Amino acid sequence: MISKRDFLIGGACLGAAGLAYGLEPRRKLVLLGNEKMESIVPKAFAGWTSAAAEGLVKPKLEGLAAKLYNEVVQRSFISQALEAEVMLLVAYGGTQGDVVQLHRPEACYPALGFEIDSKKSTAVALPGGSHLPAVKIVASAGERKESLIYWTRLGEDLPLTSTDQREILLKDAMQGFIPDGVLVRASTVDDDTDRAFKVLNAFIPALLSAVKASSRPALIGTAPSKAMAAAGV
Repeated sequence: MISKRDFLIGGACLGAAGLAYGLEPRRKLVLLGNEKMESIVPKAFAGWTSAAAEGLVKPKLEGLAAKLYNEVVQRSFISQALEAEVMLLVAYGGTQGDVVQLHRPEACYPALGFEIDSKKSTAVALPGGSHLPAVKIVASAGERKESLIYWTRLGEDLPLTSTDQREILLKDAMQGFIPDGVLVRASTVDDDTDRAFKVLNAFIPALLSAVKASSRPALIGTAPSKAMAAAGV
């Protein structure tokens, strides 16, 4: 005969199992669609031409990292007019979850021997009056001083911190979604950090303006993409 205590315990276990099933993501939210990042990112635009990506700080694609990213695009762009070089890294993961999550530069750079001199949130102005939530960092290793601006997209969200990232993944899981994700990082080596960030703040909107409007959500999400399209970009 089942006691009242056993019945309550059994009910609690069934409830927990039902909750776990309810939280299990069952649908994918993929903004990249059937495209490839390699084809989305332009090789030349608005006075910038691509070159071999020498000196680019690259993620180690081994072990978990090999499962993390489905595609990594690495390019350097040179502007003769600005006398500047910008290194671009676009790391895309088709499935983001508790174990597999985008690795943010403030964690990756120190692992590669850099010191983080400063880190601040920022907002990159885009055509159409929208702003792209991003993070700007100054990192140094020996005599090399690298300024970078990066942003991450998880589904339709643009998290600024690893805490934001985890909260978004939990929210999506509770809604039954597994989002895709992308990390976009633009950086330049220059001892003058003010000049470096001026270059980066000009480079990023020019880059995004050169991306086909229908492909832009894969990089920045739907809402900012619509604002740019509404402005005729």
